[in-house]
Amino acid sequence: MTDTHTPVDLKQLQAVIEEIRDREAIRACLMRYTRGVDRFDRELILSAFHPDFIDEHGKFVGTREEFVDWALGQHREAHLSHQHYLMNHHCDLAGDVAHCETYFLFVAMNRKGKPLQMNGGRYIDRFEKRDGTWAIAYRELLRDWANLDEIPDMDDLSSFTSTRASLSPEMRAFMNGGPAARRDKSDRSYARPLVATPERVAGYRKLKR
Repeated sequence: MTDTHTPVDLKQLQAVIEEIRDREAIRACLMRYTRGVDRFDRELILSAFHPDFIDEHGKFVGTREEFVDWALGQHREAHLSHQHYLMNHHCDLAGDVAHCETYFLFVAMNRKGKPLQMNGGRYIDRFEKRDGTWAIAYRELLRDWANLDEIPDMDDLSSFTSTRASLSPEMRAFMNGGPAARRDKSDRSYARPLVATPERVAGYRKLKR
């Protein structure tokens, strides 16, 4: 009787298993972040970021500790409750570096104004695997839509923020100097490598003095 089974390529099989493991670790990291923010779990949020992480969040640019304190402060002040949902996910994996685009939906019950707030966008992340652990090294948040009362100026990035009425002209100008969502290949999700702009970090610090 002839054996017709194809021999197993153990190296190829191991490579497939490693890739599946890496992709799942990246997804788990994203979930740690959203769960941490929704539960006000500071340590859980921090675990999603490498120590030298930088976040570009439109009206905020800074380190992981600065970001966590800023984000939780914003949610405590503005919302009675809130949830972050993760949806479409694209992961361009290359060794110990991955560039990811993850769609999000944000829903909150406000303390003031309209009871319900909703907006959507994308997390554009550069992940790195260091000492066997995947975490985010740099993130840009891109806003694509919000449930507004009027049609926004798509070239004014401050149009999508719930606090736009209270923003200073300087902050509006700073936001509009940052990354914006595009509907073509000039979108930041195509940037390789995705890296922080030191001038943005310095500009934010100067603005907040």
